[in-house]
Amino acid sequence: MTTRILDLDRERLAALRGRELTAAVAAAEGRTMIGEVFAERAALIPEPGGRGVHNLELVSAFGADIVVLNLIERAWDGERFELPGLGTFASLTELAAYVGRPVGVNLEPGDVPEIRRARPEHAKRLVDLGAALLCITANPGTGGSFDGMARVTEELRAGLGDDVALWSGKMHHAGHPERVTKQRLVSLVEAGADGVVMPLPGTLPGVTRELAADAVAAVQRAGAVVMGAIGTSQEGAHQNVVPQLALTAKEVGVDAHHFGDSFIPGMCDPELLYAYSVAIRGRRHTWNRMALGGRGFRA
Repeated sequence: MTTRILDLDRERLAALRGRELTAAVAAAEGRTMIGEVFAERAALIPEPGGRGVHNLELVSAFGADIVVLNLIERAWDGERFELPGLGTFASLTELAAYVGRPVGVNLEPGDVPEIRRARPEHAKRLVDLGAALLCITANPGTGGSFDGMARVTEELRAGLGDDVALWSGKMHHAGHPERVTKQRLVSLVEAGADGVVMPLPGTLPGVTRELAADAVAAVQRAGAVVMGAIGTSQEGAHQNVVPQLALTAKEVGVDAHHFGDSFIPGMCDPELLYAYSVAIRGRRHTWNRMALGGRGFRA
């Protein structure tokens, strides 16, 4: 029987990756929190290179189960990952063990820096370095389309095999306006995604509760999980927005709840993430996840 991500301790959580990660998220029945952060930002330090706290530590401390790094090239020098406030890491495996969370990476189908480009050779390197999850999506203004994401998802699945967690989809229009439809989301599963990204109702114009519920059910029937995304700067809204977004997300049936990186430079409002977590899974599970934060030991 698959263990719910809710029930994993620090060490098992940090080691979670691939299809095992996707299964653990599905088993938690809509109670997984995911925080996306800029790879090179540390909001609580006065200047680059200073001592402090990295953004991924902050979202973990406020309840995130999984952390996804955006703009990974800004923290990668070709050999190591340099994270302000945390230090230098030879791999994402080492980083995950240190912070006690699985670490995923955003990839994109467009003309972006090489390590972030959704090509099998770049993706394999990140998987070999310990990426727990590859999220194929698109940053604002990059022109990412559902067709493009389906194409690269198929290429990545063929190049990486079955055991890599590939979650694919858009959090906003990404400079390429097109309707979110059930057919477009299911096509990502048909291309090889074991997770699909969908904007939550209330975040992107036209994504209604009815549309979202129908699409989520179709994606899950096709064999994938759904990550409901807040990626339209509402990750910096007021806390009175939280109950509407959180309970609607539960109602439509998403498996994981994503907070984007737009508020404090390179991350969401951590208090908003906390309030959302309490709304979808209560204080007991939220506090348990928060208490499993803190830095580990390094050899």
